[in-house]
Amino acid sequence: MDYRSVCLEMCDIARRAGRFIAEQRETFSLSDVEFKGEQNLVSYVDKEAERMVTDELAALLPEAGFVTEEGTVASDTEKPLVWIVDPLDGTTNFIHGLSPYCVSLALCEEGEPVAGVVYEVTRDEMFYAWRGSYAYLNGQRIEVSKVGSLSRALIAVGFAYGELSRSDGFVDSLVRFQNTTNGIRRLGSAAADLAYVACGRCDAFYHRGLSPWDVAAGALIALQAGARVTDYRGGENYIFGREIIACSPLLYDDFQRQVR
Repeated sequence: MDYRSVCLEMCDIARRAGRFIAEQRETFSLSDVEFKGEQNLVSYVDKEAERMVTDELAALLPEAGFVTEEGTVASDTEKPLVWIVDPLDGTTNFIHGLSPYCVSLALCEEGEPVAGVVYEVTRDEMFYAWRGSYAYLNGQRIEVSKVGSLSRALIAVGFAYGELSRSDGFVDSLVRFQNTTNGIRRLGSAAADLAYVACGRCDAFYHRGLSPWDVAAGALIALQAGARVTDYRGGENYIFGREIIACSPLLYDDFQRQVR
């Protein structure tokens, strides 16, 4: 397969979906919001953007299955090729008119991402990579930061809906990193967090309680930009394992130890 050609087609699809999302933001109302949970919001924009994306991806590779956030197509992970789709990562940001929010598209082959696209709508930024490529932002090569010490690092962090607890050490990690690094940021979009690690805006990222559509595309982009990407234990179960670390190799050993 020509992964480069497929990836560039994915960029076009993501940009069209992003254009639709941006147009809808102009007239969007809180009355359009549905609640999947107290903090887990969705709207017609998510669902319609997903239909648009999946229709085009199905036409691009009819033999591929799908895993999608909104379930507008049936999940099928048994096929050799599988699209993993989040049509609007950062829905709560979108609803409140905050940045960032992204279209996140990944193609997996035998369970491994081989092409990934993250389109950040508000800044018109297209991050992308494919197996064996560099990572790119709007056509320019990007790389992870060269920061070599956590004391100089900016840490991106995320946590899942309803999973913030003082009893499991996670809050302690927030306090520790806030007090011993350049600071912590929670952007509200894991796809953007991973893309920002890839281009060096953030030096490290950790998050738990994730779904595959949150990370599949961004993880590949970060890897191709030179990041070390693992689960909390240092293994490779970060797409389906619901936890992820991504950072510069220069920071990884110290960062992974502290996160774990």
